[in-house]
Amino acid sequence: MAKSAYPERETQNRIIKFFQKEVGYKYLGNLEDDQNFNVRWGDWKRFLYNSGYSTDFVDAIETKFGQIVSDFSQSPYHTNKEVYRILKYGLKLAEHPGQSPKTVYFINWEEPEKNDFYIAEEVTVNDNVEKRPDIVLYINGIAIAVMELKKSTVSVADGIRQNVTNQRDQFIQRFFSTIQICAAANDSEGLRYGTSGTTEKYYLEWKEDNFTDQLQDKDDLDKFIEDKCGRQLNLLEKQCYRIFQKDRILDIIHNFIIYDSGIKKICRYNQFYAIKRCQKRLARNQGGIVWHTQGSGKSLTMVWLTKWILENITGSRVLIITDREELDDQIEKIFTGVDLQIARSKSSDNLLTLLNSYENRLMCSLIHKFGRRTGEVSDLDYEKYVEELKKTIPADFSVKDKVFVLVDECHRTNSGKLHLAMKSIMPDSVFVGFTGTPLLKVDKEQKTTATLFGGFIHTYKFDQAVRDGVVLDLRYEARNVPQEVSSKDKIDAWFEAKTKGLMPKATAALKEKWATLQQLYSSKDRLEKIALDIIFDFETKQRLCDGRGNALLVAGSIAEACRYYEIFQDKNFKNCAIVSSYKPNRGELRTDFSSTIEDSENWKKQKAYLKMLGYDPDVSVEDDDFYKKIETFEKRVKDMFVDEPANM
Repeated sequence: MAKSAYPERETQNRIIKFFQKEVGYKYLGNLEDDQNFNVRWGDWKRFLYNSGYSTDFVDAIETKFGQIVSDFSQSPYHTNKEVYRILKYGLKLAEHPGQSPKTVYFINWEEPEKNDFYIAEEVTVNDNVEKRPDIVLYINGIAIAVMELKKSTVSVADGIRQNVTNQRDQFIQRFFSTIQICAAANDSEGLRYGTSGTTEKYYLEWKEDNFTDQLQDKDDLDKFIEDKCGRQLNLLEKQCYRIFQKDRILDIIHNFIIYDSGIKKICRYNQFYAIKRCQKRLARNQGGIVWHTQGSGKSLTMVWLTKWILENITGSRVLIITDREELDDQIEKIFTGVDLQIARSKSSDNLLTLLNSYENRLMCSLIHKFGRRTGEVSDLDYEKYVEELKKTIPADFSVKDKVFVLVDECHRTNSGKLHLAMKSIMPDSVFVGFTGTPLLKVDKEQKTTATLFGGFIHTYKFDQAVRDGVVLDLRYEARNVPQEVSSKDKIDAWFEAKTKGLMPKATAALKEKWATLQQLYSSKDRLEKIALDIIFDFETKQRLCDGRGNALLVAGSIAEACRYYEIFQDKNFKNCAIVSSYKPNRGELRTDFSSTIEDSENWKKQKAYLKMLGYDPDVSVEDDDFYKKIETFEKRVKDMFVDEPANM
């Protein structure tokens, strides 16, 4: 056997020694011959006795906690959530009848070294069947992590699948009611982690932070670990230390696990480090930008940061700012989904009322809902918003308590004018911006977004997310739509390239359908040629022709988008719609001084929207009905684009 191909037993022995010597866990031994449960009641009681509780009170707590741990009457998710709540916030119980309840904590979150950390191997669990996790980690007798180890020539994915399988109801599901971290590892791939209920797809790799600025504690944590251990460590040992060192594991469990609308989630490393850096900035009363690429979990990062602020900063309140109705809806649903009550502002004066009161600690507000429907923000929107705020500020207005403002899509929402306006209303507030869009160097006010907020707090770029498997890479395919196709040879070459890979029968059918292509193609303008090229893709591209995918066509202007829509309709390609920030305004037609109203750009746009909504362009329409129908239509289109591509 090659030296690099460590057998599983050798890996397990070395990891157990590493946990004992370098991480400071006590070894409980090989528990293969024992009947094991997820709470070692003797160790658990010892911790409570050492915390000063009487024997009778500990017995009463044991009865109560034992019932909660084993109650699966609702669901494993519900049981695990209730156990987690008790681990984090304590169990309330009166020591004697008639007395006020005491809050009993089973873990000392503030002083890691005052807890008892244990490691055991070959932990036999008999439930519906007998299973034996390779390694189980305990804190004060409570099982909080399981790890499946594989030899270096066996994929970590096998260990992940073991964890997933063991949590099914026909195996040892009950054992996982206290588990917070599930891990699988080998020496060649390292360690992957999730939490209870995590599916195989979402197991993660923990990496150390590469973002260096004045907030960096250590230039290289891995070097720090090796210096402490006095030797060079392999990948698996480093990753075990990164996650399971005593203060880190307590921090992850306490602050970076969340129950989100039926799914238990644990943080990615980029979320962890972003929040740790935010914590340091906020402690100095400073804000900044968290720039994490789209798809990397910014919404949950905001949730974890919000929870930390509310739980750790006395007198704190949080205001979430968005600039789209969809995002405002999403924010409300996300925070409601994690059992946080959030007050949603309905207007500018309502926002001021919320800020002027101590009542709501968590608030959200849409920034440009005043007189404009969903869409991009313009300078006119900013000015209107500021004007509305100034009009509605009461004489006795003052922001109550310390408000931390988290701005979603901050590259778009906080222009110079709006940022200064918000600062003038909340002069003592700290602003933290979140974006996944590359920031332009300079905006119209000659100030960068990062400068307005106070610089970058943390970055997680697209290429990092691709390497981590968090998002899929982009593939760019240059498209050259021929503008002049007067010869049959050019049409044949184009057709052959477009149908490459299709079966002969399918190619013949398309050729018959597109028999007049040369005549059509050579007589159309550029937009029509592009539209024909796209329609042909929907006939030949797998994800498009089978109804499992959709496409976005980005036009150079709203007028151009409307022109494309007309072309698609003329070609009997009905599965398309215009979605834009354009607000049709029939009053514009009265100020359009083109030679004929029918030829004006405004009329062309209005006509396209009327047709799309099923109106006759020559029949008068009530404005309110028109605008309401557009909003309803676009919302339906967006939902179908994501959820029902075949029915778009």
